[in-house]
Amino acid sequence: MENSARYLAQTPILDYQNPAIAQLVKDQMWRTMPPVERVKAIYTFVRDQILFGYNASDQLKASQVLADGYGQCNTKATLLMALLRAADIPCRIHGFTIDKALQKGAISGIWYALSPQNILHSWVEVWVNDTWYFLEGVILDKKYLAALQKRNPDCQTFCGFGAYTDDLQQPPIDWNLNNTYIQDKGINQDFGVFDSPDQFYALHQQKLNWFKRLVFERVARHLINANVRSIRK
Repeated sequence: MENSARYLAQTPILDYQNPAIAQLVKDQMWRTMPPVERVKAIYTFVRDQILFGYNASDQLKASQVLADGYGQCNTKATLLMALLRAADIPCRIHGFTIDKALQKGAISGIWYALSPQNILHSWVEVWVNDTWYFLEGVILDKKYLAALQKRNPDCQTFCGFGAYTDDLQQPPIDWNLNNTYIQDKGINQDFGVFDSPDQFYALHQQKLNWFKRLVFERVARHLINANVRSIRK
């Protein structure tokens, strides 16, 4: 790929030289794997070891997301990109908004009512075997998804609780040289591709006034995360 350095660069948000990230990459021996297995292992780690949950901000550094141990679409995308680049896999970010309806259930009551109608969304695109693959299926950890499937055993098309898919029982979330999705049916605006989250957030941020942002960071997200944990259990 020409100009691959732009898709491997460290940025303030993609801080993959942080000691915690560097140690994780070393411990998992990802750099020793063939490229396809490397992507699969990193993708699976972020999907299932970093639990679905809501961080204080979309613009957290990758090392902060790793320290939290949980994330949503945007923050999981940040960590996934940092780990891929640390393991010499080129990647970029694709920005969107999604309809808030797919969050209903995970976010409920007054917090859902106060949420903006259009929620900032993103997925990672990874370059393997001369092809860009879309990795949106990283958002929901398998244990959380299994809880949704158990609650809705006869459901196929499903919107809510952080998912919007045409096949809840077998959504395309496992990667093996394919695109993965779990929320893509809720997309209502496409911002295009960016080299890094830094570039994306310089142009697009969640539309919340300062008061709603403060309430979300200090109060609402902790209640929402407690709800998500109860669903997972």
